[in-house]
Amino acid sequence: MDFNDYQTKSRATAKYPAIGHGVIYPTLGLVNEAGEVAGKIKKVFRDKDGQVSDETREALKAELGDVLWYLAQTATELELSLDEIAEANISKLLDRQARGKIQGDGDNR
Repeated sequence: MDFNDYQTKSRATAKYPAIGHGVIYPTLGLVNEAGEVAGKIKKVFRDKDGQVSDETREALKAELGDVLWYLAQTATELELSLDEIAEANISKLLDRQARGKIQGDGDNR
C-alpha cells in the first residue's frame, strides 16, 4: 500500500466532530497518539531495561498506526497528500545532507 492509497482508504473511516476548522480535531488526535508512542517507549526504558519485546513492538505498531491515521486526516483537511508530504520531506533532508546541514536545529538550515 502506498501513502495516497492509505490516505484515500483511511478517509472512509474519518468520523469526528467539527471543532472550528476541520484540521483541529485530527491535529489534536495526532499529538495525543504521538504522546502514547512516547509513553510506551519511556516504559521500555523504565521497566524493561531498554529491551523492546514482541508484545511491546506490536503495541507500538498499533499506536504508530493511529499516528498515521491522524496524520492522514490532518493532511487531508489541509488538502495535502501524504505522497506530496513525503516527497517534500525527503527532498529537504537530502538537500541538507548534501550541504552538510543534516545535524543541528532550525527549519531553514
